[in-house]
Amino acid sequence: MNVYDFDNTILRGDSTARFCAYCLRHYPAVWVDLPGQALNALLFGLKLRKKQAFKERLLSFLRRIDDVDGAVERFWAENFCRVKPFYAGTHRPDDVVISASPEFLIAPACARLGVACVMGSPVDKRTGAFHGLNCHGEEKVRRFRAAFPDAQIDDFYSDSHSDDPLARIARRAILVRGERLEPWNG
Repeated sequence: MNVYDFDNTILRGDSTARFCAYCLRHYPAVWVDLPGQALNALLFGLKLRKKQAFKERLLSFLRRIDDVDGAVERFWAENFCRVKPFYAGTHRPDDVVISASPEFLIAPACARLGVACVMGSPVDKRTGAFHGLNCHGEEKVRRFRAAFPDAQIDDFYSDSHSDDPLARIARRAILVRGERLEPWNG
């Protein structure tokens, strides 16, 4: 099986950041929380807030959207074109996507790509609250092993060395640099 990160790997850009920007454009009620979001970003930038707490606070704007599923559907209608062309040539029926992005956000795009197994951060789409750990670094390996205890990763694709733990357990790891695929030297 092949395993992929999602943001900046299969997708050009970060899906969470793009979804937040999309919601700012399409849901005026989200603007009410901008001062609190600015403080959240400042605290994270000063390393006074951990990444998961930052993301949970960031995604709290979801409470202001009545139909999150509809928002996600419309977001992908506008952003699915950002899928990188290389993926069509490497896609296999048993592909797995493991991402730090909220699972509710990336699962619809992965379904359109024919990816049945998607592991993302467990975020409540109504509140932005996390119901588990941010799916990042070693947590990706833990989640993969929980789902596939004896499986071997043939090819692993990611844009970031934060994914070194998954790269280490793959037969071959590929670093995705924009549209280029390079050997992983981590």
